[in-house]
Amino acid sequence: MRIALAQLASTVEPSENLELVREYTARAAGAGAGLVVFPEAMMCSFARPRADAAEPWNGQWATGVREAAAASGIVVIAGMFTTTATERVHNSLLVSGPGVEARYDKLHLFDALGYAESRQIAPGRSPVVVDLGGTQVGLATCYDLRFPNLFTHLAGLGAEVIVVPASWAPGPNKVHQWRTLALARAMDSTSFVVACGQAEPAAALAGRPLPTGVGHSVVADPYGTCLLELGSEPELAVVELDLALVAEARERLPVLRHARRFEERLLPAEGESQEYRAHH
Repeated sequence: MRIALAQLASTVEPSENLELVREYTARAAGAGAGLVVFPEAMMCSFARPRADAAEPWNGQWATGVREAAAASGIVVIAGMFTTTATERVHNSLLVSGPGVEARYDKLHLFDALGYAESRQIAPGRSPVVVDLGGTQVGLATCYDLRFPNLFTHLAGLGAEVIVVPASWAPGPNKVHQWRTLALARAMDSTSFVVACGQAEPAAALAGRPLPTGVGHSVVADPYGTCLLELGSEPELAVVELDLALVAEARERLPVLRHARRFEERLLPAEGESQEYRAHH
């Protein structure tokens, strides 16, 4: 499976970002890729209120992405914001290409480190695995990367490759965390992990609302070996995945079969003894 990663810095203008999608989709197809992955928030940078940019699932931006995928004859995965019946919107992944149409709404919202994504975003309801020409591809977004159970669940649904578009916020040790989590989730799920992040804001955008990203898009194999890591700048990279490695890893390291399921046990409340909880 030949996959292209389009590590880009989206702007706050969806029309500009759609032109980038068209350009890089054509370039990916020219490089022989069957799938091109764009970052989370490719439609519009997080520097703009989400509801200002959000469109219906069949709106102008999504239609443009579908047309780009069809014109180039490959599958596109790109992050966008979709409207809901409320003031909040969904942080969605659009998957479109020949014979393929799917959607994933981000499950885990980044209410951490002083930020509250849930103020503007409504959470999705279920994990998604899509069949891309016989290869099962799981979908996750950014903060989802911190939740191993999602990745093992996707693997349990048959995912061999898990794609993770992201707009990973910069900060102390954030690149280290991003890289480490991507490799760990590959090992957890014995799947390929293709994590494509927003590039660092380009100097050309000085004076305008800036996107959020650290770059360093990563591809990891089912053993957690790093096959590719980009720098911080915008870049198109292509990687070949040997899918036979998934079956090999799952046979040699059957962690998915060996995983135990534990009954949830609550910690005792303050002032409550373990003995009391055991008998009540």
